[in-house]
Amino acid sequence: MTAQAVGPSPALRTSSPPALTAPAVACPPGRAWPLGATLGEGGVNFAVYASSADRVEVCVFDAQGQHELQRIPLPCRTDEVWHGFVPGLGAGTRYGLRVHGPYDPHHGWRCNAHKLMLDPYARALDRPLRGAPWQYAYPLGHDRRDLHIDAHDNAAEAAKGIVVDPHFDWGDDRHPLIPMEDSVFYEVHVRGFTQQMPDVPQELRGSFAGLASEPAIAHLKQLGVTAVELLPVQAFNDERRLIDLGLANYWGYNSIGFFAPDPRYLRNGDPNEFRRMVKALHGAGLEVILDVAYNHSCEGNHLGPTLSFKGIDNRAYYRLTEDFRHYLDFTGTGNTLNASHPAMLRLIMDSLRYWVEEMHVDGFRFDLAPAIARNGHGGFDHRGPFLSAIAQDAVLRKVKLIAEPWDLGDHGYQVGGFPSGWSEWNGQYRDRVRDYWRGVEGSLGDFAAALCGSSDIYGPSRRGPRASVNLVTVHDGFTLHDLVSYNDKHNEANAEDNRDGESHNRSWNCGAEGPTDDPEILAFRERQKRNFLTTLFASRGVPLLLGGDEMSRTQGGNNNAYCQDNPVSWFDWSEARRQDPLIAFTSAMLRLRRELPVLRHNAWLSGKRDGDGRRDIGWYSVWGLEMTAEEWSNPAVRGVAAVLDARFAPAHPEARSNQSVLLVFNAKSVGATFTLPRLPAHEGEWALRIYTAEGYFDEAQARRYPPAAKLDLLSHSMALLTQEPQE
Repeated sequence: MTAQAVGPSPALRTSSPPALTAPAVACPPGRAWPLGATLGEGGVNFAVYASSADRVEVCVFDAQGQHELQRIPLPCRTDEVWHGFVPGLGAGTRYGLRVHGPYDPHHGWRCNAHKLMLDPYARALDRPLRGAPWQYAYPLGHDRRDLHIDAHDNAAEAAKGIVVDPHFDWGDDRHPLIPMEDSVFYEVHVRGFTQQMPDVPQELRGSFAGLASEPAIAHLKQLGVTAVELLPVQAFNDERRLIDLGLANYWGYNSIGFFAPDPRYLRNGDPNEFRRMVKALHGAGLEVILDVAYNHSCEGNHLGPTLSFKGIDNRAYYRLTEDFRHYLDFTGTGNTLNASHPAMLRLIMDSLRYWVEEMHVDGFRFDLAPAIARNGHGGFDHRGPFLSAIAQDAVLRKVKLIAEPWDLGDHGYQVGGFPSGWSEWNGQYRDRVRDYWRGVEGSLGDFAAALCGSSDIYGPSRRGPRASVNLVTVHDGFTLHDLVSYNDKHNEANAEDNRDGESHNRSWNCGAEGPTDDPEILAFRERQKRNFLTTLFASRGVPLLLGGDEMSRTQGGNNNAYCQDNPVSWFDWSEARRQDPLIAFTSAMLRLRRELPVLRHNAWLSGKRDGDGRRDIGWYSVWGLEMTAEEWSNPAVRGVAAVLDARFAPAHPEARSNQSVLLVFNAKSVGATFTLPRLPAHEGEWALRIYTAEGYFDEAQARRYPPAAKLDLLSHSMALLTQEPQE
């Protein structure tokens, strides 16, 4: 049913419209769905959710987005959605919204028709968003600033939405549909990956087209990863503070346009460039995972800018405190989007489906996911609105869903707390593996649990090892090279007096802080890098490789380079880095992982013997004997061997043969001699495929060891051996 606007008392409606400088245009009612600007025959349908508005106007601009050409009041309101069909408009139209309604922060309303609002459903933006005074709806510098309205018209400066033609020739594009347990994620920044890649044409570098270029895809294929996990590419804002410092929000966790690829990564502003990238990556067998931040927006706290949600329907889109003026902040950004409200939940779900159905992405990593999964009372709820909506959605339940399972609110640490169908970034895996390789006493048991897929974390929810996305390093923190080169963070370039970023990194500089010419320390660091990578790719679960770790990318000890859109964060493609032996080692280790189903079988390891006395995993001391309870609990024990029996893992089409694996670990500060265990049906020779003190060996070069042979390992090193099936 269509009705006139209703809302709070007229006495609270302090926002009067700016002077009319463009002609008003009448239009037919159109439809209340879909939301946003939808291209139709002969014009464009506009629909905007704005429950507290008195009037919503669509403002049409010239091709440069500078001059307001038309102002069209949407004539109808149906169930709190304002809508109308505007004849004569087509693809490429620049537009924004003016929302007339109350400006009364004490009651949670922040409408200001003097400010042009970005359509929350805009499919493209005409320019990047960069923090500036025009983004604020109150006069800057005024006492109790946000309680007063700013009457300056910002239409010329504001970013506009662009009406897009949804048609695109996908040809025979198909989702690769790689099983989760066979996946290897490569976390990468669109700009940083190719900004300095010499083989990519200059005009393509730092863009979606650059990531889709042959040299970029060739590197990904050489490594053997199966998916790129892109840091946020939805339209975001650079904070004014960073702009004033000459910095930028490089990572992009400051979103506002949940349907629009950020213009920074589009060469000509054409969102189809993103589609062409996806199509090219799919053609190479690679999946595309988007890192999405639906937990907050770039509009900050009560003193933040007003760009879209805040000025359209603040009380619907955000979680507010009891006084309505302030925002609940479970995210550390000043606000939390209210995914328990039907309007915000619908926007998130519509956005996710849009990226799957119209942009062909293969999955999502949800930043600070518990903040989205909180219920109407603010508590994390695995049966709450968002997780329940995902579970029943016919489109989204088929794609990869990955949670960053923590936020800053009460009970926000939810590693292991997400329901069936979800995987999670496993922060405990990271901590356990780092502690073991830096020699922390008592870390062996937790390390062994991490290697086996973290059943102590995910077993209770009856999910398999694929629920654990294993990571050692990610964008947030040290790179792998810096993890073994710095004990302390060095974030001075961020202009926060080195106060930002994590201070407890579980890192170890191997004897010198930062760069050094000491050959022993350099060799030690290389060994530690190989230890971390081999552990990561030999663990059950789904490995995530931080882009650049394979070529020793460094940020100079900066563990929070979110604002460094410069060579600090960009990949170094110099000849020295391109020839880094770690690239070949990473590629070989991933190839070995593909060949060994026993490393990625999605089943928990029990250690129980079958009728032949064999078991899926057995743990052995340096003596080749079964580990005892006393050895597991001894904090000084840092060496162990594990045998993974191939009988308990099904064959895989990519595997040359279903081989068993022997992993041998020595995190002691001195070398150790291991006696290889003698086991039933394992009487064949073991082939040494990885020794982190030396590197990788193909089968023709591999040294052979019979059962009960001695294997010498340097301090802080590990070995991976394989054996043909024995029946």
